[in-house]
Amino acid sequence: MAIEKELLDQLLAGRDPNEVFARDGLFDDLKKALSERILNAELDEHLEDEGDAGNANRRNGHSKKSVLTGTSKMTLSIPRDRAGTFDPKLIAKYQRRLPDFDAKIVSKYARGMTVREIRGHLEELYGIDVSPDLISAVTGAVLEEVAEWQNRPLDAIYPLIFFDAIRVKIRDEGFVRNKAVYITLGILPDGTKEILGIWIEQTEGAKFWLRVMNELKNRGVADILIAVVDGLKGFPEAINAVFPQTVVQTCIVHLIRHSLEFVSWKDRKPVVPALRAIYRAKDAEAGLAALDAFDAGYWGQRYPAITQSWRRNWQHVVPFRRSTTNAGSIRRSDI
Repeated sequence: MAIEKELLDQLLAGRDPNEVFARDGLFDDLKKALSERILNAELDEHLEDEGDAGNANRRNGHSKKSVLTGTSKMTLSIPRDRAGTFDPKLIAKYQRRLPDFDAKIVSKYARGMTVREIRGHLEELYGIDVSPDLISAVTGAVLEEVAEWQNRPLDAIYPLIFFDAIRVKIRDEGFVRNKAVYITLGILPDGTKEILGIWIEQTEGAKFWLRVMNELKNRGVADILIAVVDGLKGFPEAINAVFPQTVVQTCIVHLIRHSLEFVSWKDRKPVVPALRAIYRAKDAEAGLAALDAFDAGYWGQRYPAITQSWRRNWQHVVPFRRSTTNAGSIRRSDI
């Protein structure tokens, strides 16, 4: 809903345009006024409900309350009722921070800023002075939610699960370091994607993934039809040790990237379309024929390590080629 021009002109009348968004400027005044209007509307609704229930209740003045927002600290007049049963939804009785304030702290903490840096940032930009204990309390509450999420129960069966890693910057013991974050992405029968878990490890190995498989099983996963992985040695064995019926599919993107490691930079552009005939084949037999043709061709003779790599991983390359069904109708007999 657009705000009428006349109302905006009335609000801006007599104000310095440079101070509209400054601390204690028009924007903060509007935030305070809107918050108090919402609180009074909430009390009106509460008193009306009380009257409908046959309870005698009425307004009982106001109390002052300082609240931290995402951009400032404001003092609100909180309306009260005589019976003391009014608990505002906008700002609960014992709440001292609006949600966007906590979100700002968490976002800065996630980017690797220290508690001292976050405190200085809030003071410099918004003039908000907060204690280190408050910042630690906010981030600590988030970490509790993360732990609860990481240990939540999972579905019994997943048609597909992708196992992979990404590199991100993480604050560790006062320093920001690049670390590998390992992720499992599950595909539900209706095609919905769901992150099943996130782990941070110094090194990736079969023992680590075996621990992940056991964790997934303990959280309720009984079967995985197809697991998509990179070419890590021992990875398929780690999966099948816990889920013996799971078919392991090597990620084609990882295999292509590995193949290009054998190729000089100037030859990479023509090699990629030559490999395309292999992984886009209509079925396993056609793919193997395309691999043989590549091996006998110019690029296969120039870079024999590519063909050797594909042949070593062939049993884990073809599962998708054996099935043309989608995730919603896939069965073990299709694999």
